[in-house]
Amino acid sequence: MSARHYLFVIAVGAFVTLLLTPLVRALSVRLGLVDEPGGRKVHTAAISRLGGVAIFIGFAAAIATEALGEHYLGWGGTLADGGRQMLGVLAGLALIFVVGVIDDIVTLNPGAKLLGQLAAAGIAISAGVRIDFVGNPFGGGLIALGLLGIPVTLVYIVGFTNIINLIDGLDGLAAGVTSIAATSFLLLAAATNRLDAAALAAALIGACLGFLRYNFNPASIFMGDSGAMFLGFALAGISLLGVMKSAAAITLMVPLLIVGVPIFDTASAIVRRLRHKRPIQEADKGHIHHRLLHRGFDQRQTVLIIYVWSGALAVGGWAMRYAPTIIKLATFVLLAVLSGVMAYWLGLFEAAHHHAEEPRDASKKGV
Repeated sequence: MSARHYLFVIAVGAFVTLLLTPLVRALSVRLGLVDEPGGRKVHTAAISRLGGVAIFIGFAAAIATEALGEHYLGWGGTLADGGRQMLGVLAGLALIFVVGVIDDIVTLNPGAKLLGQLAAAGIAISAGVRIDFVGNPFGGGLIALGLLGIPVTLVYIVGFTNIINLIDGLDGLAAGVTSIAATSFLLLAAATNRLDAAALAAALIGACLGFLRYNFNPASIFMGDSGAMFLGFALAGISLLGVMKSAAAITLMVPLLIVGVPIFDTASAIVRRLRHKRPIQEADKGHIHHRLLHRGFDQRQTVLIIYVWSGALAVGGWAMRYAPTIIKLATFVLLAVLSGVMAYWLGLFEAAHHHAEEPRDASKKGV
């Protein structure tokens, strides 16, 4: 696939999502599926929470375009290259989207939602999408995981599914961070000839960019769990099909570093809650975006700061893919130290400021 080919897939995803988002917004408002203002919420009007529907359809349209192009225009067997594994990822994506829509409409309890996530991940794993080997970060060669690869992959997929959901606290934050991560995965997958994963990444980028037109501050629609869980699961599937399945298997540090900001935010929340003897699942206002708001940045500035941070980590992940082992470790340590300094400055491990600004999408659970 050429760069023009990827750009076309991105354009289709963006155009369809851009076209459908206002329609989904109008329909959800008519059905009353909105996040109402009030209390400490930032928004002052009822806002649709079903933006994930537009994202899903835009992504599906881009994938359908790719499939039709392969069949009728001789684009090559990009999607077919993935075979059973590709079908497993797509089936898992469909299920996680359905779970998200149900949650956005009736609000599932945490156990039911986790069960749905495990089922979706199980579909992908049963199709052969799993982490069988990882690169040795301290030397050459591979480390075989054996049967341990199944639970490791399960945790990996479910973790990815939830980290995007947890960071979705400000207008445009989740879609933008996902776009940055997907762009890095696209470049890595294309460079290692994993064109199936690259096509999925291109479709995801397009859907996110189209949605950002209406989701960036001031947002007129939220993606809800149907969008956030879908984006997280898609990133997991793309990384497993592409980055982790490349000919020269690489350490888990690379894909984890590329999505380092939401992972770091989630990890710091767990440490913070344990340190202050609070339930891990309890929502607070101590996340990265809350801390930046408390520092005096407005919503747009906060989101742009996190975009830059995410971009730096994505570039670091890309560099680690090709650098010698010593450079990989040095890069990882440097980025970890810089993130640690950022965490200290923001006070991420300290008790949450109860007077911090409430995230704009208070319909999100567990943020």
